[in-house]
Amino acid sequence: MDENQTERVKEFALAGFSENSSIEAGLFLLFLFFNVSTWVGNVLIMVTVASDNYLNSSPMYFLLGNLSFLDLCYSTVTTPKLLADFLDNKKLIPYNQCIVQLFFLHFVGAAEMFLLTVMAYDRYVAICRPLHYTTVMSRGLCCVLVAASWMGGFVHSTVQTILTIRLPFCGPNQVDNFFCDVPPVIKLACADTFVIELLMVSNSGLISTSSFVVLICSYTTILVKIRSKEGRRKALSTCASHLMVVTLFFGPCIFIYARPFSTFSLDKMISVLYNVITPMLNPLIYTLRNKEVKSAMRKLWDRNRLWKK
Repeated sequence: MDENQTERVKEFALAGFSENSSIEAGLFLLFLFFNVSTWVGNVLIMVTVASDNYLNSSPMYFLLGNLSFLDLCYSTVTTPKLLADFLDNKKLIPYNQCIVQLFFLHFVGAAEMFLLTVMAYDRYVAICRPLHYTTVMSRGLCCVLVAASWMGGFVHSTVQTILTIRLPFCGPNQVDNFFCDVPPVIKLACADTFVIELLMVSNSGLISTSSFVVLICSYTTILVKIRSKEGRRKALSTCASHLMVVTLFFGPCIFIYARPFSTFSLDKMISVLYNVITPMLNPLIYTLRNKEVKSAMRKLWDRNRLWKK
């Protein structure tokens, strides 16, 4: 493949959800609601944690604040372009922007996987070693673990992106999804991608599957080590929200990335789960049954009301 052929494709066309303008308009309003809810919920958690001395000094809520920030970043990677495409029949994205979107999607997504694993370790220490919790989960260690999550996401995304940009794209430019991701993009390459697919599956698939297994094992260990029924009930209540996040986030990721890159009709809808729905649900899942966060939010609301008076 010569250089002129490899540079033939300058932009990609995203498939979108429907060719019916009325359906697209309805989906625009629905996804706009999802995006606004994601921003309101996650920003509220970040402000609440930052403004409350107790929450800000707690390792659990420090990690939760970082998770909310990652969710905001994650939703920003794909949703704004998706909303714009609902109003544009062409749904085009330049090649460079496609690669940037792909890079940040895997960067933030992998960082969130690692952070959820860190949060599971935090719950393990809090429940199984409560007397040593503040010593083990110091602010310094929490900062190191968060930084390691970001670094892990960066390394993972860099590998995925380098493998993608080395491929020649000279043929069809229709990406069979509403955003640029590795599986649908490399299918458009004018080269044999079998080895590249194996490398990418072993990368993304291994990270998502192994993180999921570690999370499930950690929560199982927590429940096994607690003997009393009351303690087990409290532990299950504490970990239930984390398990919901794990299921909603890791399940679709494993389905998409832990298999050879073949296209299924469900891929687009499953992509919506971990790209749009999960970042919106995280604030609800982590706060609906959390008395401390709700109490801090009420205090924040009362302070703002008194300040306005």
